Amino acid sequence: MNEKTAPAIPLGAPVEGNPARRPCAITLEGRHVRLVPFDALRHAASLYALSHGPEREALWAYLSPAPFPDVAAFARYYGEAATKADPLLFTIEEAATGRAVGHATYMRIEPAHRVIEAGNILYTPALQRTPGASEAMYLMARHAFEDLGYRRYEWKCNALNAPSRRAAERLGFTFEGVFRQHMIVKGRNRDTAWFSLLDHEWPRAKAAFEAWLDPENFDENGRQKRRLEDIRASM
Repeated sequence: MNEKTAPAIPLGAPVEGNPARRPCAITLEGRHVRLVPFDALRHAASLYALSHGPEREALWAYLSPAPFPDVAAFARYYGEAATKADPLLFTIEEAATGRAVGHATYMRIEPAHRVIEAGNILYTPALQRTPGASEAMYLMARHAFEDLGYRRYEWKCNALNAPSRRAAERLGFTFEGVFRQHMIVKGRNRDTAWFSLLDHEWPRAKAAFEAWLDPENFDENGRQKRRLEDIRASM
């Protein structure tokens, strides 16, 4: 009688390599913007002025904090946030002027699994719909994959946040699904939409970013000639 062979158990592919490195407070330089560690003395007044006012309350709709009553409260909150390693807070500065126009963080940092997330992103009107807005996300992704060795780069947002969902797909992230009743934020339910960009997808995404950011892709009025998603689709 033949011995019975035990059925094979499906397992994931082996993953080689060491844990990823933790990001630290450094400067990421671009042509249009640079990301630098948040400094309350340098950045609070500009970021507060550009993100507050009757027409700018919507900027805070999907962020954890609410609009702040004054610049002092803003500086206290972000000064404390800047002391943390996760989330790791960066100010987005205009390269030409040094003016603070937004912020972003690396968060949910898991070096052993080589997973990291871009989150807590605030783009003021001075940054929105500019080449620097896309360049900031390019700089963060490039640093995560190429310098730190992560294999999964995540983007999460409130499932109702249509602009963030469109941004994720435009930047090359893949939609993975919605975690229902994932969080309670400001006393309200949050279903969370998950997106990811993987290390083997990064070379194509990187090439598209760099082709889009090329000065030749913009006319004399600064308008793009080809959309980022169209460039990526053609590759």
